[in-house]
Amino acid sequence: MRIIKIFDTTLRDGEQSPGASMNVDEKIQVAKQLVKLGVDIIEAGFPFASPGDFEAVKRIANEVMGAVIAGLARAREEDIKSAYEAIKDAPLRRIHTFHSTSDIHLKHQFRISRDEALKRSAEMVRLARSLTDDVEFSPMDATRTEISYLLEVIEAVIEAGASTVNIPDTVGYTTPTEFGNLIKTIKERIGDRAVISVHCHNDLGLAVANSLSAIINGAGQVECTINGIGERAGNCAMEEVVMALKTRKDFYDADTN
Repeated sequence: MRIIKIFDTTLRDGEQSPGASMNVDEKIQVAKQLVKLGVDIIEAGFPFASPGDFEAVKRIANEVMGAVIAGLARAREEDIKSAYEAIKDAPLRRIHTFHSTSDIHLKHQFRISRDEALKRSAEMVRLARSLTDDVEFSPMDATRTEISYLLEVIEAVIEAGASTVNIPDTVGYTTPTEFGNLIKTIKERIGDRAVISVHCHNDLGLAVANSLSAIINGAGQVECTINGIGERAGNCAMEEVVMALKTRKDFYDADTN
């Protein structure tokens, strides 16, 4: 039976939910509870975003044992170095870096070409990999990215050292059948060279359904939050995806820790 890794982003994405911001002590309290729950990876924050975020991630890395502590970083040198400085004392640590890949983002948000985005993504994964063994990459807005280009980016970042490739439904746009097919296509292309992760938003109320569809089609990690809190309509709810797998082991042939 496959064990699906639970990547909890309550302390990073969940905090973007109105009214859910926490101080450092509260974050440490939540992180310790997440370890008790058996969460595999805790995304402790976005160190470059603010001094407060940096401090929270650094303290969690120093004080919370029993899970991989991840720091989020844009595909920029200063972000990645800041993330490393924040997580470096954790016994188990991960840098999670991301870059947009959809044409709508590249054209209007970044104003760069596909080639440039691919080059930057691979370069920054290489930098992260020179600092720590565990690197995750997310092609942001993956579900609105042209599939052949998405596969090209995924191949390039795995080649550069990413051991987890996360496929985010950044704007909560996809549906279970469509998303399942996308994950299946990626799985057929990369095999076991990297873990496929998914990060689904709940704008259409489909975050859990999309995540479960991804698991059926080869995903090995789910990014989620407690009660599904997060920006806009929220994220995949950790307790729902965990209980679906536990209750229907007969169907999913998968479980979590």
